[in-house]
Amino acid sequence: MGPITRVSVISTGQVRIRPQHERSNGTPLAWWLFTSRTWTAPRPINVYVIEHERGLVLFDTGQDRHSVTDPDYFPGGMTRLPYRRLARFEIEPDETLTAQLGRLGYAPGDVAVAVLSHLHQDHIGGLPELTGTRILVGAAEWATLDAPLPELNGLMRNHIRIPGLNWEQVQFGPLGDESLRPFESGHDLFGDGSLVLLPTPGHTPGSLSLLLRQEGLAPMLFVGDLTYDIHLFDDDHVPGVGRRRDLLASTQRVKALRDAQPGLIVAAAHDPGAADAVRRAVEGPF
Repeated sequence: MGPITRVSVISTGQVRIRPQHERSNGTPLAWWLFTSRTWTAPRPINVYVIEHERGLVLFDTGQDRHSVTDPDYFPGGMTRLPYRRLARFEIEPDETLTAQLGRLGYAPGDVAVAVLSHLHQDHIGGLPELTGTRILVGAAEWATLDAPLPELNGLMRNHIRIPGLNWEQVQFGPLGDESLRPFESGHDLFGDGSLVLLPTPGHTPGSLSLLLRQEGLAPMLFVGDLTYDIHLFDDDHVPGVGRRRDLLASTQRVKALRDAQPGLIVAAAHDPGAADAVRRAVEGPF
C-alpha cells in the first residue's frame, strides 16, 4: 500500500461561462466578453481532495459563497463589469468548502496542504476557511499579483492576501525522472514521488498541475483551467482566456505525458465528467 489512501472530488457550486471562454474560436477576449449573449450549461467547480499519509491535500479551493451573497465581494466601478460578464455562479449554503469537506468527514483544520492551480476567483474561494493550512502557489503566479491592474486580470488581491494565511511559493527545479518527460522541471510535494507539481502555463502565466501516481491506482493529472472538458482537450481546443500559444504548448506536453503514463486521467476544474473519471480510477485496489 502506498501513501495515498483515498481521492475524492467535491464541488463548491456551479458556474456558467461564455462559449468562447470554454473553447476559443480565435476572437479576442475583449470582443467576445462584451458581445456574447449566451452562456454554457452549468459546470462544476471541482476541488480535488487527496488523503495522504503526510496529511490531507487539496488541489484548488473552489468559489467563495460570499461571491453570490455579498454585494461588495467584487471590485467596484467599471472593474466590476468584466466579472459580471465573465461568469455566473450558483452556490448553495451546503456547497461551501467547509460543508463539502464535512461530507467526507473532515474539517478545514484537517487540511495540511492546499495547492492552487492559479489565483482566479473560482480557485481561491476557500482560502478564508484555511487559516491553518500550508497554501502553495507557483512563484510565477504569485508575481502576477504585483503587475499593474491585477483586478482586470481576474486577481482580487483582497481575497488572496488575507492576513494569517501560510503562503509558500513553489519554485520548480529539475526532476531527474525520465518517466515524466517532456516535463523536466517540477516540485515533488512530499519527496516520495506520489504528488508532483508540474508547470502548465497558458491560462495564466503561473498555472500549474498536480500529478498523482501510485502503484495499483490509475495516474491522475489535475490541470486547473488548462481545459474545460477532456473532449475539447483531446481535439486541441483551448480556452479563450489566457495566452493561446502557451495553452497549446502545455496541452501538447500533457498529451505527451499521457502517452508515457498509460491510463493517465486528465481532470480539469470545471469538466462535468471529471468526478466520474476519478471515481472510476479509484475503484481499483490501493
